[in-house]
Amino acid sequence: MDRDFAHDAGRIARPIAHRGFAGEDRAFFCGLGDYVGDDENSRKKDDAENWIAQSTSFHPSGSFGRQISRGFEPSTAKVCLTAPPQLLSFSRLGRLKHMSKKMRVVQVPRAGGALELVERDIPEPERGWVRVKIEACGVCHSDSLVKEGLWPGIQYPRVPGHEVIGVIDAVGEGVKPWKTGQRVGVGWHGGNCGYCDHCRRGEFFACTEALLTTGISFDGGYGEYMLAPAQSLALVPKELSSIDSAPLMCAGVTTFNALRNSGATAGDVVAVLGIGGLGHLGVQFAARMGFNTVAIARGKDKEAFAKKLGAHHYIDSQASDPAAELNKLGGAKVVIATVINAEAMAAVLGGVAPNGVLIVIGAAGPISVDPILLITGQRSVKGWYSGASIDSQDTLEFSASADVHSMNEIFPLEKAAEAYDRMISGKARFRVVLNIAK
Repeated sequence: MDRDFAHDAGRIARPIAHRGFAGEDRAFFCGLGDYVGDDENSRKKDDAENWIAQSTSFHPSGSFGRQISRGFEPSTAKVCLTAPPQLLSFSRLGRLKHMSKKMRVVQVPRAGGALELVERDIPEPERGWVRVKIEACGVCHSDSLVKEGLWPGIQYPRVPGHEVIGVIDAVGEGVKPWKTGQRVGVGWHGGNCGYCDHCRRGEFFACTEALLTTGISFDGGYGEYMLAPAQSLALVPKELSSIDSAPLMCAGVTTFNALRNSGATAGDVVAVLGIGGLGHLGVQFAARMGFNTVAIARGKDKEAFAKKLGAHHYIDSQASDPAAELNKLGGAKVVIATVINAEAMAAVLGGVAPNGVLIVIGAAGPISVDPILLITGQRSVKGWYSGASIDSQDTLEFSASADVHSMNEIFPLEKAAEAYDRMISGKARFRVVLNIAK
């Protein structure tokens, strides 16, 4: 074998081994090789390994195989060597193909800018991060923080999206225990430092050193691929489809986590204010957690739907005083406010039972609160942050076991702008999801 060729082969093989391509690229690379480890070609394989060992710039077959396996399924993580003419041909054609492989993403170019579909190079994960091949991404109202530049310090262009479901297809150094091929979700909480006082107390949402938010601190899921911190990953149960799972990564975990940390126990009266994108999930979670569930919305026409979701009672806030109706039931131990109307939140506070709590998860304007209600009944008003990755995983597992489902309107990636407008209009029934796998 020619040593110049060996040097060239090593130069080509190292970046290929490190990148670890998937899909048709894997078949393309391995399909080039004559030297696989079967009996028929064992002599050729031995000759090739002897040649490789003579080159200081080419990885030995064992090391090369291990590096290839980072991006390959076990069944294809084998050394695929080839004769010089074939590999030289690959170096001119295949290497260019891999190095120029692109992905589509929908980005916000600047604060207030229009969503635009662009091509980018597929990125490589650094230490502690993974690359996710995205199958679905929910379109959430919080994406408007990126679209309109309402969150301070965003670096543009930025890809929104924090309700992400996909498959790990590349893993950076030091990542445990995640592996390629696992289906995962990435939610709002992208990561935290783990060592500040708040993190040490388990208050990850209040991290003061390295709080990361998906789609804000780094590019999110409006695209075919994304990079995500390993800390942000939640394992997706096989029983849930990617489309069904996506909204659970924000709307789902926020309502589920607020309810299970509310202090209510089975049999307590728990009310869900609003049965839209958040509320239709909140009613399902509350009913399946064993609460005496009350749905509050505007209009008699929503009662049948609320009961179908699992509500035991329905209050039409247009026809009656919701606080008075709650008090007829003994008062609500918990009211989860999912609406974005501050007046509607204030109207139910009088129906919160003594020592009860109004938990706000809908981003509304300032709420007017009568302090007498708080003092005399020891009532409280608090907010709730969505949750960390393990909370998202708990939400997914509970949803799969308890048959909780999001109701979704589905759009392709190239219609992300239309999907966003549909979501922001408030007319969607009830979540909007980008189907990226198709």
